[in-house]
Amino acid sequence: MSQAPERLRLDKWLWAARFFKTRSLAGDEIDKGRISVNGQAAKASREVRPGDLIDIRHTGGLVRSVQVLGLSTLRGPAPQAQALYQETPESLARREQHAQQRRLAAEPSLSIEQGRPTKRDRRQLADWQRWSASSDES
Repeated sequence: MSQAPERLRLDKWLWAARFFKTRSLAGDEIDKGRISVNGQAAKASREVRPGDLIDIRHTGGLVRSVQVLGLSTLRGPAPQAQALYQETPESLARREQHAQQRRLAAEPSLSIEQGRPTKRDRRQLADWQRWSASSDES
């Protein structure tokens, strides 16, 4: 059995720790500037070591901060991947607060008064546009 490496590429570690489904997705997020290591912008080839602090920005505005505990070149099952990092208490609190806000927020679909226009509505709209366009020409 091979020994665990001392250092590992950031994109490979994010993939092995199951933050992203593929290394290319991890690389894309790194290129977009959504991943930082020890407070600095990172590149996909940056080497990660145990003890490093990685910040991962998600699209909803949520930032997860994790500390690297171990390295693995293989993508294993979820419990094995979760052993590679530990989320900081501040990050856990932020995630809980974000989840609470989402639970309490109003459902976006409730703000829609009407759904899609029906075939009749579209005909009426087309008639209205046809008549209003012809009056502009005269």
